[in-house]
Amino acid sequence: MDHSEMIGYVRGVRAGVVSTLGPDGAPQAAYLTLAVTDRGELVFDAKPDSRKVANLRRDGRVAVVIGGTDGTTLQAEGIADFPTDDELERCAAAYLTTFPEFTESVRGGGVVVLRVTLHWARYGDFRGETPEIREIRFS
Repeated sequence: MDHSEMIGYVRGVRAGVVSTLGPDGAPQAAYLTLAVTDRGELVFDAKPDSRKVANLRRDGRVAVVIGGTDGTTLQAEGIADFPTDDELERCAAAYLTTFPEFTESVRGGGVVVLRVTLHWARYGDFRGETPEIREIRFS
């Protein structure tokens, strides 16, 4: 799977589980809406006082699983950050293109926009007799 195929997959599924590390190092997971930029960064929103925001301010490492209901998955790992200025506008635009219904909360400051820059991902298609597993290369 190349980057454009991965982007298409995320745009088709639009949700997944994001796992962060809690204060004691234990995993904490949440099912979220997910968008993707043209660069392949994952974008989601969260309430400023949520566990995931506190966790990511402390440690940006995340694991993400997208899909699953149709027998395909994208498993990924990366670093989350809180984009600012032009990068925030670019990431928010990607998110709101996918989820225009969240415009008021994003533009009004009711949520923060987070970006995940991936460094590892694997696509799996388990629908056939022989599973297909494909790594995604990042530079």
